[in-house]
Amino acid sequence: MLENYEVWFVTGSQHLYGPEALEQVAKNSQVIASALDASSHIPVKVVFKPIVTTATEIKEVCSQANESPNCIGIITWMHTFSPAKMWISGLTTLQKPMLHLHTQFNAELPWSEIDMDFMNLNQAAHGDREFGFINSRLRYSRKVVVGHWQKADVQERIGWWARAAAGRQEFRTLKVARFGDNMRNVAVTEGDKVEAQIKLGLTVDGYGISDLVNSISKVSDSEIDKLVEEIEANYDVVDELKKGGDRHESLRESAKIELGLRSFLDAGGYKAFTDTFEDLTGMDQLPGFAVQRLMADGYGFGGEGDWKTAALVRVMKVMAEGLEGGTSFMEDYTYHFSADGDKALGAHMLEICESIAEKTPRVEIHPLGIGGKPDPVRSVFTVEPGPAVIVSIMDMGSRFRMILNEIDVVPLDAPMPKLPVASALWTPKPSLEVASTAWILAGGAHHNSFSQSLTTECIEDLAEMLEIEFLVIDEETKIREFKKELRWNDLYFHINKGL
Repeated sequence: MLENYEVWFVTGSQHLYGPEALEQVAKNSQVIASALDASSHIPVKVVFKPIVTTATEIKEVCSQANESPNCIGIITWMHTFSPAKMWISGLTTLQKPMLHLHTQFNAELPWSEIDMDFMNLNQAAHGDREFGFINSRLRYSRKVVVGHWQKADVQERIGWWARAAAGRQEFRTLKVARFGDNMRNVAVTEGDKVEAQIKLGLTVDGYGISDLVNSISKVSDSEIDKLVEEIEANYDVVDELKKGGDRHESLRESAKIELGLRSFLDAGGYKAFTDTFEDLTGMDQLPGFAVQRLMADGYGFGGEGDWKTAALVRVMKVMAEGLEGGTSFMEDYTYHFSADGDKALGAHMLEICESIAEKTPRVEIHPLGIGGKPDPVRSVFTVEPGPAVIVSIMDMGSRFRMILNEIDVVPLDAPMPKLPVASALWTPKPSLEVASTAWILAGGAHHNSFSQSLTTECIEDLAEMLEIEFLVIDEETKIREFKKELRWNDLYFHINKGL
């Protein structure tokens, strides 16, 4: 998806400096835009736009950005001094995310040649401050990146912002299908779907499980044959599930569920979905393996009717396109308190995405003491050690809150032969004690979106674009300060509604 998106590079100036200076401004801006477009750190197209020197030109490019379905944001830069009152009309019109790039064309000063002509042309040091003031005066939310445009770290930060902008765009167009309702009596998976559509943009549609069962019933034997052959060729499938095995029909049923589910989602334009084990009447097994495979193909999923997490998983998958590592629905399941260090075991009944598997998953079948269905098929694997983040989004009544915890996935201390589910073991930062305390104080959900690909900065950019609350639990977190942040945020979001 990212290759279809673009960000526009817009440079501000004015007519005070004469036509020759403006020609040079345009040439320099084209060089920078081309370099950013060619950067491997930036996953979307960077499109140069003619320099803007009047309020009319500024409003026109902002309006065009709003109307363009491929434009997901703009990068602004004041090469020279661009009087900021010219920007008021355009900025109050702009509805796309903005990154303010505070850079200059040259990296170093030409000490022996610098003169007033050079100074007049290269004024970003104070031109960008003028632009910064009007953004702050207008309370316009934006990202500021400072540094020379050729530096890798500057391009990386622009790239993370572009990925966040793609996530915002995905939220604006995302459709989530809910089969059945939420798990009964569970609080955190509930939420205001109307407010979610107003604030985030996503649409959440409910369907009876009979609609899905009807789609599954239309799957042909030849389609099942083809998918089963594909599964046996690409997975480590236990003998009892292989063709000729005692439980091969269970694998065929799982394939049938996947095909019916995929067909239903694609026909309705849904990129994320939920189900609940309490409402699967008419289905022969819980859709575990089918869900795992659909997530690996990019669909978002949330268990027990958790539509917010389903949407977040899908959005984070879009944001992480092309990066190493995967993104999955996840749950903090149980703890390991030990003298060697406390750890959390993340898992779920069945539905963990294969994109985070360390090795080729093993396809198995086992009893599941919940749901009242025949034994479900599932893929079993562990997750490669390394840094990751877990992210959750909750409806706090007055606002949506997003919370992130930085974690380190670690190897299992020992095999778990009697727990045949996909799982990840991790140490939360700064410690399990502090991280869990902060998560619980913030009302963090038990479901989350796990990613080995995205950074804290990237997720923070997304939250700011969505204008929702964002809380970070990392190496620097201290509970006393975290409590203060929660109180300040309550006050800020209450007052901000009236500003």
